[in-house]
Amino acid sequence: MLKKFKNLSDYARTSVSTYGIVLLAFAVIFPLQQAGMLSYSLSGMLVPICAYIVMAISLNLTVGVLGELSLGHAGFMSVGAFSGAVAAVSLGNGVPDVVRLIIGIVIGGILAGIAGLLIGIPVLRLKGDYLAIVTLAFGEIIKNIVNCLYIGVDKKGLHFSMTDVASLNMTDGTVILKGPQGAVGIPKIASFVAGIVLILVTLFIVINLVHSRTGRAIKAIRNNQIAAESVGIGVTKYKLTAFITSAALAGMAGAMYAMNYSSIVAKKFDFNTSILILVFVVLGGMGKFFGTIIATTVLYMLPEIFREFGEYRMLIYAVVLVIVMLAKNSSGAKVLKDKIADFVKNIFAKRKKEKAGGAGNE
Repeated sequence: MLKKFKNLSDYARTSVSTYGIVLLAFAVIFPLQQAGMLSYSLSGMLVPICAYIVMAISLNLTVGVLGELSLGHAGFMSVGAFSGAVAAVSLGNGVPDVVRLIIGIVIGGILAGIAGLLIGIPVLRLKGDYLAIVTLAFGEIIKNIVNCLYIGVDKKGLHFSMTDVASLNMTDGTVILKGPQGAVGIPKIASFVAGIVLILVTLFIVINLVHSRTGRAIKAIRNNQIAAESVGIGVTKYKLTAFITSAALAGMAGAMYAMNYSSIVAKKFDFNTSILILVFVVLGGMGKFFGTIIATTVLYMLPEIFREFGEYRMLIYAVVLVIVMLAKNSSGAKVLKDKIADFVKNIFAKRKKEKAGGAGNE
């Protein structure tokens, strides 16, 4: 079985491993959730974990596949979160929750993709540290715009203001976004099933993009931009394709995340969130989506696992991160990985030999 798996194409191996781990997790966790066998804290983390997995996969497209360092990914998540929340509240209770959720996620993805286009056109002309600084500034700009924005809805439609609630000039309407107080009255319609579906959709988009002609062009740009330009590859076009796709998926994740809570604030999507997602990508492996899923799940749950240590839990979390990073890049870890692979291979070979021997005796 292991030999057959190795003989598969890179596309097939990536698809089997990533889809497989997601479906396996769903098959194990969903029945436990329905039976009420999960703790309250773990049940509450399911949707956020799904949202952060989508965020990490989308960032991996920019950082791991395209090779550009982006530190403003939380900004795209913020755009999707608040636009998706506004859309869900505006539709009202007369619309089924599933429809509100889908529309909120789609609108969040579209607006985040537009933001990715607007920021990507000037930013992707930069490289290295300059690109990182500008994307970081973008994330902070989005956070401050949201803190100054007031949005309400009534029978006449949406009302916008950059001053205060009173200037919305509504009659018997609902205030959705209250500046620094964030979005309130959000319907809690996100679910674990919807989160899993969003992960599968994200994997389908990203994996097929990476293994397509466009993906090969993106990798060529990452490896050597000058050589890619010399053979006629449109650098700006393919960079924008990866960047906009990444931004749109982050917006969809943000909308899913927002509709898991009754209220959210812009502070949640600050620089620290962008760094956290980048840590998930680096630890999981650049361009490795299977590892990204595992790393995101484990690292998101660690602070909750260490909660019994009180005020020292984040210190322990940081120490664990340092140890894991050192171990991941050490030669000893690579040797251990090879030994484990050889051990598993020997087990399959032994079982195959035993079956062959048993069939011969018959």
